[in-house]
Amino acid sequence: MLQSSAMTMRTSSLPYGCRRAVGLTALTALGLALSLTFPPAAAQAAGKPIPVIYDSDIGDDIDDTWALGLLLKCPELDVKLVVGDYGKPEYRTKIFAKFLQAAGRTDIPIGRGLPLNPDDSGPQREWVKDYDLKSYPGKIHSDGVQAMIDTIMQSEEPITVIAVGPLPNLAAALEREPKIAHRARFVGMHGSVRLGYGGSPKISAEWNVRADAKACQKVLSAPWDITITPLDTCGLVELSGDRYARVRDSRDPVAAAIVANYRFWSTDKDKNNRVAESRSSTLFDTVAVYLAFTQELCTMEQLGVRVDEKGFTLLDDQAKSMRVATAWKSLDGFRDFLVARLTGGGQ
Repeated sequence: MLQSSAMTMRTSSLPYGCRRAVGLTALTALGLALSLTFPPAAAQAAGKPIPVIYDSDIGDDIDDTWALGLLLKCPELDVKLVVGDYGKPEYRTKIFAKFLQAAGRTDIPIGRGLPLNPDDSGPQREWVKDYDLKSYPGKIHSDGVQAMIDTIMQSEEPITVIAVGPLPNLAAALEREPKIAHRARFVGMHGSVRLGYGGSPKISAEWNVRADAKACQKVLSAPWDITITPLDTCGLVELSGDRYARVRDSRDPVAAAIVANYRFWSTDKDKNNRVAESRSSTLFDTVAVYLAFTQELCTMEQLGVRVDEKGFTLLDDQAKSMRVATAWKSLDGFRDFLVARLTGGGQ
């Protein structure tokens, strides 16, 4: 109220046209602030899908590919850009391009991430070995970091950045244009706050954080609204039995592309490995996609989280406060949701 009174005193002496302009500017800023503060589901109340950027180290662990498939099957989300992160720009761009083409979504632009890793290959290379990026009919940005900045800054609505890998791209984007943190929200698959890998009671230095702890420190302390799924929730997601069989045997082009990639990924080091016929690996990144538009199946806590130099995410009341998915209300409910979406079975 004191701020409101002060604003009234400062603007009351201005001509009407100026006062009206100040008022509209203030209302616009307030609207943007509210849209960034409230949970993403608030955007859906207006009947609009949430605009998102997907930043991923796709092509390393296979869960990024599952998450991309889920992202494309969520009408609640409007994918504005996908970007490969943590190096290997050619390899990751090929996976994105071939997958989007298979899914009939070449309307989605692709951004090349920072060229950090000279080994531009990975366990899904066989799936893209004959793919020519020149055949991709959509847009490919040579500078994915700048594409992210431009997408955020030019959007009339707040962008949700779904990040499911190490974060050098986003750290670089914040360095180039700090204002993106005021025009976007961050949803990430990062950390371990009470449980570690495999549900261990000992916390882990989770890979996406540990791989580039400095970048993660920068991103998770920036002044945007943050939601994360740590290992406490995402580390428990796997599909097996009938659930997995439904995805494996689905004729849906997205599900088929996922399974094809999974088969190459799982046999990269052992050609006799048959795991892709019976169950999934841990599908960490799919939870971040889910949290971009709903938190219904998760227990959410508002926690201060600090990233240390070793890549641990430590609870700290003095650190940046963020929404953390610390437990499942219904893990089986999420598994059923995931299968239904990927196989075209609806909600």
